[in-house]
Amino acid sequence: MRGGTIAVVGGSIAGCAVATAAARAGAGEVVVLERTGGRLQDRGVGLCIHDERAAELGASGALPAGIAAHRLERRRWVVRDDAHAAGGRVTWEQPFPFHSYHWGLLWQGLRESVPGSVVYRQGAAVTGVAACGATGVGGRATGVEVRLAGGSVERYDLVVGADGYRSVVRAALCPDSRPRYAGYVCWRGNLDAARLAGLGSLADSAPETVTTVCFPGGSCVIYRIPGPAGPRLNWVLYAAPPRDGQLRRGDPTSFPPGGLTPELTGHLAALLDREFPPYWGRALALTDPADTFVQPIYDVETARVADGRLLLAGDAASVVRPHNTSGAAKALQDATALADGWQRSGSFEELLRGYEETRGPAGRELVALARRLGRAQVERTPAWAGMDGDAMAAWWRGQLGEAPGIGGRAMAP
Repeated sequence: MRGGTIAVVGGSIAGCAVATAAARAGAGEVVVLERTGGRLQDRGVGLCIHDERAAELGASGALPAGIAAHRLERRRWVVRDDAHAAGGRVTWEQPFPFHSYHWGLLWQGLRESVPGSVVYRQGAAVTGVAACGATGVGGRATGVEVRLAGGSVERYDLVVGADGYRSVVRAALCPDSRPRYAGYVCWRGNLDAARLAGLGSLADSAPETVTTVCFPGGSCVIYRIPGPAGPRLNWVLYAAPPRDGQLRRGDPTSFPPGGLTPELTGHLAALLDREFPPYWGRALALTDPADTFVQPIYDVETARVADGRLLLAGDAASVVRPHNTSGAAKALQDATALADGWQRSGSFEELLRGYEETRGPAGRELVALARRLGRAQVERTPAWAGMDGDAMAAWWRGQLGEAPGIGGRAMAP
């Protein structure tokens, strides 16, 4: 196909990748509608992309070259054991062929790669979308109307929802597919890695090692990421929320960086002191309050990801718990699939049908795997301290099921 007007709702990682893919594939006009007016690159959380996925996405052009990344090689699972070193007792070690990224630096690289022909509008909040125009054979829509917060309405041939886990576009395409709270939260934070020097050296530790601290009712993944001013230590701690009313509701509240209440701050400090090996407890306690936040964990599994001139990408299409380490790769794969489908299709209907056939099952598979990982690593944790390497390996295989590993699958040719 050539030509056509495309609106991409959301301008973060998925939105930038989709806009670039559509423009390069031959769309006539691409407009990104990003609701925020601030600097997205200020988001400092870490994320990882599997080396094989990164190679595929680099070859397709979805992952631009030159974005700062930190190489990771192995993952160690540790438990607190006061008879061992301050870093805890290693129960198992496994390969971990990933590179880690700083969210803001990854977004910045993707944003700079968006072609100049794309119109990127910040402060453009979309309040709703609806099919419009005359209908063709089978009653198919021929366009989409986009309603903006100021009251204006714009018309496009195709609208891509890349607007995250509370997607307005998903609400129009799949009104029954809503975020479901998983029953636990993740605490996130990162700090200047240079601050670790004050804790002394940790035996058998290296920058390319991921450490997973295991404790009853939760786990915490700790790894290095590149930062704007040098390497940083990133951590993601999964656990049931404290008995704070705001975190015990069916749809709990997120607490942004710097927004933790004294009660939440005290709960985190007590958890680190009680459950973590001393070194890692002290390390995470170095995180500044401005770099610490709480994020409820949700699932979203959609019945479809494309229909009626609407298409979903990234978290708008499916929300996968972070245990699977696949979110960024999946968003970039969605963009790649859109570009591939555009080049193979002769109509929007053919494009949407092909995208649904490939990306719908891929998203649902990731949601199912992440649920299994969440149950095993947070909701129904094993007796970590009594497990050896063989028991841990068997436990891990049980979580994977038929999946070859975490980080997402290769795209179908």
